[in-house]
Parts: sequence; structure tokens; C-alpha cells
Amino acid sequence: MPSAELRTLESWLSGQIIGQSHLVERLIIALLADGHLLVEGAPGLAKTRAIKALADGIEGSFHRIQFTPDLLPGDITGTEIYRPQEGSFHFQRGPVFHNMVLADEVNRAPAKVQSALLEAMAERQVSVGAETWPLPELFLVMATQNPIEQEGTYPLPEAQLDRFLMHVKVGYPDAAAEAEILRLTRAEARSGGAASPAPLAQKTVFDARSEALGLHMADVVEHYIVQLVMATRQPAAYDERLGNWIEYGASPRATIALDRCARAHAWLRGHDFVSPDDVQAIAADVLRHRLILSFEAEANGITPDHVIDELLTLVPTA
Repeated sequence: MPSAELRTLESWLSGQIIGQSHLVERLIIALLADGHLLVEGAPGLAKTRAIKALADGIEGSFHRIQFTPDLLPGDITGTEIYRPQEGSFHFQRGPVFHNMVLADEVNRAPAKVQSALLEAMAERQVSVGAETWPLPELFLVMATQNPIEQEGTYPLPEAQLDRFLMHVKVGYPDAAAEAEILRLTRAEARSGGAASPAPLAQKTVFDARSEALGLHMADVVEHYIVQLVMATRQPAAYDERLGNWIEYGASPRATIALDRCARAHAWLRGHDFVSPDDVQAIAADVLRHRLILSFEAEANGITPDHVIDELLTLVPTA
């Protein structure tokens, strides 16, 4: 059964990524919901290790792209190379043509390079000249950004942020998890690295995805999702403070993302229907990068997470 195999994968990942159960679960949800992940956290919090471990646990290819200010679009998508013996150009595929792609420190590259990732994430294809090349059916981008060092970074434009299914924030592990990390790294050093399980077949992932996205959702839950998104666009109808805080609300992609992620969340828990609790559980990760706050909100230290908490309090579930 796909559900048992996916839960086994999630359990194994939790044993490799100590103290980051939220990130592990969101990776599996992104896999089930067929979307991409933006992960923000301080250095050393296992962001790179997480996506690499996921790639080890699934049948497919993995590639890490280190984003730097001198990176070129062709370094991501690939370039046409002239072959004099044939008298023609040949397209050399870039690192984006892999099943799992880690875009490390994505905000360190300028806008032209970031936009090279845009078509790949949104359309699952790459256009070079007059040719269009499809990407693999199983395709997941996990981009990371460091919230501490802002010097020499280029903020991601709203259009690209909207392409990410979720924006996940990771924090430091607690003392117990920190001690377990020490024990794990010592054990890996002695044994020469962590043993990977038998990779999960891509067909199993597609079957699980089909089951998760086919989960029953009542009309009242669907209505709740729509009203949450509408509340970001017409916040003053719910609360005057919200109206002052939100400059621009979420796009229709947010509605689709809430639906897909809530279904995946419910499926992972073995439920056969989606409840408002599933929507609320993933709302912050789906919405935090899609809200543009007003100057007044930012000046008063209001964060997107605070706004989302208010939305969940004010919008009725039925």
C-alpha cells in the first residue's frame, strides 16, 4: 500500500533529520501535492541534508545548485553547444533536469537567474531558443534562503514566491534533539555514513499522490478554503485591523495549494476525508509568502504569521 510505504519513508527521514519533524512532514506533503518548497532557516539546520535524504529514499536523480551572484541562467537550464563535426548545435541539459533539485541560497542570485527557475517550476518545461524541453514527471524543487545574512542578496519577486507551494520556516532543535544529533553524527562517522533504505519506486509516489488528491472533501471544507483566501483580499470585511495590515491578498494559487496540502495532510494521518483542522494545520506554510503587508503592519512589527493567526480566528469553519 502506498500509504504504508510513504509513512515508512517519513519515519526514516525523521530518524535522519533530527529535531525537524515539521520540515520532514512538509517535504512529504510537497511530494504528495506535486509542488515546490521554499525553506528558510539559519545555517546548519539540516535543510540541505533533508532534501538529499529524501532523494536517497526515492527512485530518481538529485542535483544541488549553489546560487551565487555570478551564476548565469544557462547554468541552471542548460545551453546549446556547437558541434563542429556535425555542423549543428546540441542542447546540453542543465541541472534542473533532475527529479529532486536543491536551489541552495536561492536569494543570492540576481533576478535573471531566479527567473530561469520560474518556467521550470510553473510549466515543468525549459525553453531554449525555439525548442521546449519537458522536465521529468517527478520534479520537486526545494529552495533555501538564509534569513540572517541579507548583504549581497536579492529578494525573491512575488511572482516567483507564488510558485512555491509552501514557505517553511525551520528553527533550532531543543536540547534533547541536539544530543541525539551528536549521537547520530558520531555513529555515521564510525560507520562511514547513514545507510539508505531501498528507494521508493516513482510509481508508488504517483499512486500515493493520486490517493491523497482523491480524498473526500465536503463542500463546507471547500467553502472554508475559499473564504480564507477571500479574507486575505477583503480583510476589512472581517476586521478593521486586518484591513490596515494587508496590502495585497493571496492569488488563486493559494486556494489550489490549500486544497492540495490539506488533502495530503489528512492522507498522511490515515484519514479518509479532509477536515478544517487539516486546512488550519497547513495554512501558515501555504499563505505566509503570498501576503504582502502594508507599511503600517511592518512598522508595528506585525508578521504574516500573526496575520494568518488572526484570519484563522475570524473566518468561521462552517
